[in-house]
Amino acid sequence: MSPAFPRVALIGKSNSPEIATSLRALAESLRARGCEVLVEQGTASLVDAGLRVADYDTIGRDADLALVVGGDGTMLSAARNLVRHRVPLAGVNRGRVGFMTDIALSDMPSAVDALLDGRYTIEERTLLEAEVQREGKTVLRTIALNEAVVGRGTQGRLIEFQLYLDGEYVYTLRADGVIVATPTGSTAYALSAQGPILHPSVPAFALVPLNPHTLSARPVSVSDRCAIEIVLVRARDARVHFDGFALNDMGQGDRLLLRRSDDAIRFVHPPGYSYFGMLREKLRWSEAVAPLRDEE
Repeated sequence: MSPAFPRVALIGKSNSPEIATSLRALAESLRARGCEVLVEQGTASLVDAGLRVADYDTIGRDADLALVVGGDGTMLSAARNLVRHRVPLAGVNRGRVGFMTDIALSDMPSAVDALLDGRYTIEERTLLEAEVQREGKTVLRTIALNEAVVGRGTQGRLIEFQLYLDGEYVYTLRADGVIVATPTGSTAYALSAQGPILHPSVPAFALVPLNPHTLSARPVSVSDRCAIEIVLVRARDARVHFDGFALNDMGQGDRLLLRRSDDAIRFVHPPGYSYFGMLREKLRWSEAVAPLRDEE
């Protein structure tokens, strides 16, 4: 039987010997199943198995599936590079937590076999489209799978900003900054800042203030159809970053415009995948607790 994904690209963290072992094992099993295997050019030195080396544009044009071996950072980088091509991605976790790389190393052989047999589900994840404006001119356009963060820079001073939704003024806030998180990003930086967890199917963004200079400022979830605008009122030293990759300095009067992207990331999950099962494992929700004294 022909594999469900005839051409598979391998992507991994480029400086990890442990990941190299997993990549070589994947390459052998994929070729044994009759797949054409491509390896991302930054990953190629780890595999060294006579595979076809390809850049992200070539992977986007030729691959039916990208297998990412590493942690969430590796998956984020691959997703950002492949989103315009709509190549589905599956992740083998060799990182610390792995919210997006949901295939455990011990399950890798059986999970990959299941994907090649056509036993899988595809889940689309929302992206943010971002634009930074200065004096009416665009100085940066980019995307974010996890979050956009406006924060203070090296001076460590609070920034002051105004928030607008669909052109309506919401509030002015002094804080270390603000996170605008997608459902995927709600379990990343926003979670550390006490933001809500949003199920991937919820059409919403989370607005999470960072150490606001008021006790009344709280995280808010808004429709992902909203146009979000953040205007810097006072900021001697501020920066914006997107998934920790694209950075841009921001100053007084600069505007960050955010909206839901027309593109989406496509994650491939093997049989048995459960979002809440993943949360139980990663966040340790099901750990045993000490019994109450009257239960002893």
